[in-house]
This record gives sequence, structure tokens and C-alpha cells, in this order.
Amino acid sequence: MKIEKMREMTEVELNAEFKKLKNELFNLRFQHVTGQLENPIKMRDIKKEIARVKTIIREKELKKVQG
Repeated sequence: MKIEKMREMTEVELNAEFKKLKNELFNLRFQHVTGQLENPIKMRDIKKEIARVKTIIREKELKKVQG
């Protein structure tokens, strides 16, 4: 998902996206341990997406506090 699109999302939508990504990462880790993971690079991509979502959530929190 593009960063601009994420910035337009509400906090509720961002939290839902965060939960969805965490669940997906859990499933990928499970597949990795059992040897069923086809593309291990996908785990790295999901981790980066989670970091982006958390960063935007934090930006929105700071915006609320500052003004």
C-alpha cells in the first residue's frame, strides 16, 4: 500500500490494517517454521509495512497533541 494512501486513512482504519498485517506475519512465520513458506522475502515486506503503519499512527498521535 502506498504511503500517501495510508496517510489518508483514519486511526481506526490504520489500527485495523496493523492487526491484519500482524496476523499475516504470524501466519508467514508459522509457514516458515513448518517449511511451507514459498517466498521468505514476503516476511520482510510485511515487517516493513507494519513499520510504516506504526509510523503513521505515531505521526497522527503527535499531531493531536501538538494542535
